[in-house]
Amino acid sequence: MKYQITNGDISRYEEHLMQEEKAPATIEKYLRDVRSFAAWLSGREVTKQQAADWKGHLAASHYTAVTINSMLSAINSFFRFRGWEDCRVRFLRVQRRSFREQSENLNLQEYRHLVQAANAQGKQRLSLLLETICGTGIRVSELRYITMEAVKRGKAEISLKGKLRVILLPEKLCRKLLAYGKNQKIASGELFLTKSGKSLSRRQIWSEMKQLSRQVGVQPDKVFPHNLRRLFARSFYRANGDIVKLADILGHSSIDTTRIYLISTGAEHMRQLNGLGLVS
Repeated sequence: MKYQITNGDISRYEEHLMQEEKAPATIEKYLRDVRSFAAWLSGREVTKQQAADWKGHLAASHYTAVTINSMLSAINSFFRFRGWEDCRVRFLRVQRRSFREQSENLNLQEYRHLVQAANAQGKQRLSLLLETICGTGIRVSELRYITMEAVKRGKAEISLKGKLRVILLPEKLCRKLLAYGKNQKIASGELFLTKSGKSLSRRQIWSEMKQLSRQVGVQPDKVFPHNLRRLFARSFYRANGDIVKLADILGHSSIDTTRIYLISTGAEHMRQLNGLGLVS
């Protein structure tokens, strides 16, 4: 039997992901990766060898190992859905990094600079959005749970990936959000809305953050919602050193995932090495 990827297959796969209650961002990414693989095939039959060749193509195109594995995860999921288990391919083996490049991490000073600049430009929604993600560690897809009701209670109940967790909202943040809600005449429901009253899209949030970063001289590659979440994780861990509690707050099912968030920069790693005093 020959395996071919059709538009109908992809549509049914999308329905399957929705039934599995995958996050909208996850669904969007998986579909994008499957379509990318289908485009690369250009009508050719799907085989394990073709999937392996695509993996090689991605590596030759200078995709990072992490990105390649995330794309392989998408097509393996699609293969499982279609019952094409014999086409699944192995991930690239990646040794856990002991440090992160300095250029990848958003630091506290840069974050504060972004918040101050947004306020100075009268972009209160953007300023509060930055503070809400960084002050709580939530995912950008979880912003819809920041409602007037949640702010009044001082906590948000987040339901994602079949799990329910409660996020406490800092008192100072609650006061700011309450004032913002009243100013915007939002009596109930979501706080971060467009002018037409719709939820902010991930694309719009990214666009506003990137634009702000370029205006204030912070490297745009550093400024995106997930990096704010990482900054929260590093700051929380430095404050109390409880990685188990941090994993619960972030909604991680594995502490190994949380450890990735805590990787220090190369400069921090070098200071630690120099501090050992093992070279005379």
